[in-house]
Amino acid sequence: MYEYARTDMPISFPGLFGDWSVNPDPVAIPIGNGVRWYGIIICAGLILAVLFCCRQGKKYGITEDNVYDMMIWQIPLCIIGARLYYVIFYLDLYRTAEGGFNWGKMIAIWDGGLAIYGAVIVALFVLLVFCRKKGISFGAFADLGVMGLLIGQAVGRWGNFVNREVFGSETTLPWRMRVWVSTSEYIEVHPTFLYESLWNLIGLLLIIFVISKARTFDGENTCFYFIWYGMGRTWIEGMRTDTLKLFGWELFGRPILVSQLLSVLLVIAGAAVLFLNKRKHPHGQETLFVNRQAALRAAEEIGTAEPAGDAEPAEEAEPTESTGEAEPAEPDGSAAPSAPAAPEQEGEGE
Repeated sequence: MYEYARTDMPISFPGLFGDWSVNPDPVAIPIGNGVRWYGIIICAGLILAVLFCCRQGKKYGITEDNVYDMMIWQIPLCIIGARLYYVIFYLDLYRTAEGGFNWGKMIAIWDGGLAIYGAVIVALFVLLVFCRKKGISFGAFADLGVMGLLIGQAVGRWGNFVNREVFGSETTLPWRMRVWVSTSEYIEVHPTFLYESLWNLIGLLLIIFVISKARTFDGENTCFYFIWYGMGRTWIEGMRTDTLKLFGWELFGRPILVSQLLSVLLVIAGAAVLFLNKRKHPHGQETLFVNRQAALRAAEEIGTAEPAGDAEPAEEAEPTESTGEAEPAEPDGSAAPSAPAAPEQEGEGE
């Protein structure tokens, strides 16, 4: 079972497009170690995610400044977390013939090797610290962030396509992908990178048009993300050929995969939190962070408004210099004359 394919050979989908193929060079710009398409595609996904979160932030009580401030910390730390997770679980790839470690190869992220679970774990921790410092609802920011995460994942998986990695077992399905493992031998496999990209895109659309519109507590989008992504990753991971096995343990005659186990735990955690908030502790939309912020601003505006009873009284007539008393108004000719007295009626009995 092959885990990697040659990066200098073409990729094709013979069941869909016949003999048509593409042969992208993983190196986009040959400068130094090379600027790779893998990094460019991940950066493109990151930019789209940030722009999307900035546009959607008001719906969650999160400002653009909050998003940008958060990304200053998230970007470098999540890259470190994603790489560290990958290196720890694939440590044998970085051993030298003498038994030591190739430290230079460990940091060569341009060659691929970023694990999304490492990034997610670090992202949640950094977000928690950031929200506590800024006085922002963790659940509300997480609800916004998971949508950006789905965008980044959906786009970023195409970097795996260029690198000819993260593919599945062999198949004869019409959408099978053909990759070459040598100059004379090819295999036709599940395009699992495409499965995950589409799965994430569908999850994003569900959150935007369904889940977020019925959101009753901060963290609901996040729970859905855990459940949706966990289910998809559990299914897709079972088809991949490059997954890490958990100490050689087996379940029902099949090896237990690390990412599959984490995915199942993700589904359980998301479902448990969703159940507790929906069933045990029901909330109305007035408890959402964005609505509480709006109510607070409205209360502040009412408190600063000037009551009508506080208006200044009208100015009194100024006193004269001689008496200190107000001068009486002098009659002028424009005043209407008083009506003449009605004549007395004479009693004429008829």
